[in-house]
Amino acid sequence: MVKSKAGLVQEMLDNTTNFDDESDNQDESSLDSTNFLNDDLKTHIKIKSTLVGNLTELSKNNSKVLLQTTHEMSVDEFGLIHSGFLFGSAEYAAVAAVNEPNVVVIGCRSKFFAPAKVGDIVNFEAKGRFEDARKREIKVIGTINEIKVFEGIFQAVLLEHHILETKIEELQASFSPKEFS
Repeated sequence: MVKSKAGLVQEMLDNTTNFDDESDNQDESSLDSTNFLNDDLKTHIKIKSTLVGNLTELSKNNSKVLLQTTHEMSVDEFGLIHSGFLFGSAEYAAVAAVNEPNVVVIGCRSKFFAPAKVGDIVNFEAKGRFEDARKREIKVIGTINEIKVFEGIFQAVLLEHHILETKIEELQASFSPKEFS
């Protein structure tokens, strides 16, 4: 019996392992490693890893985030992943590389080079610059099977207080674009 394209795609999607299923099979040492990294993380501590990925490496000005794409992220019957999930993971990698409690992303120049589909594992690697300044620049590369699918340069600023507790005048002074040019 010949199946339609939609039927084949649906069969492929149905046979794709969910991230939740795979996380049950992880050994305890990998879970301990992730928990250890989360203990060292000073920002975005309540973020949902099911939406933006798992922090897999963290060091000064560097981080790696692994995103397992799921059905919930797809936009159509082909399993195309909405690019917002990729961007969210990249932004998470960027702020983790800075790893300061009151870091705020104020800008980004990004490019998407290829699509992601349900079941893809996307690796994001972030490298920060200007570590001694309040304003930071972080380059993030996202790959699937060593093929670049995303590249972004994020601009971030370190605030004295949480952004929701900061006065508007302080924010405007912090966001001056001159230092990133």
